[in-house]
Amino acid sequence: MSHIRSGINLNVILLLLLNFLWNRQKQQKQQTYDYTECVCGCDYAFEPVDNLTKGYMTAQFKGIKRGDYILLKNGSNLYRYQVEEIDYYSEPPDMWIALLHKVVQD
Repeated sequence: MSHIRSGINLNVILLLLLNFLWNRQKQQKQQTYDYTECVCGCDYAFEPVDNLTKGYMTAQFKGIKRGDYILLKNGSNLYRYQVEEIDYYSEPPDMWIALLHKVVQD
C-alpha cells in the first residue's frame, strides 16, 4: 500500500513541477525594440492598415517574438505596437514580417 501512495506523491510532484515550468515560460517578459532612429523604407518597411491601428512590418533583427513591442516614429509622432503575429524568412534567417497592432497609451 505504501508503494502506491509514494507513486501518487511522485505524480503530484511531477505535475506541480511541470505546471511551474509552464507558468514560468508564459511569464517571460516581453521585449521592446526601438526603431525610432531607423529610417522607414531603408532599415525597415511598414505598411499601415486601418488608419495606423495595425500594420505589417518587415525588418531584419533576430529574436523578436509574438507579444514583443516595437517603437516607431512618423515625423514627431511616436507609436507603440505589439507583435500579433511574426514569421521569419528562411533566408536570411533574421529577416521577418510581422502583423503589429497599435497599443493605446494611457
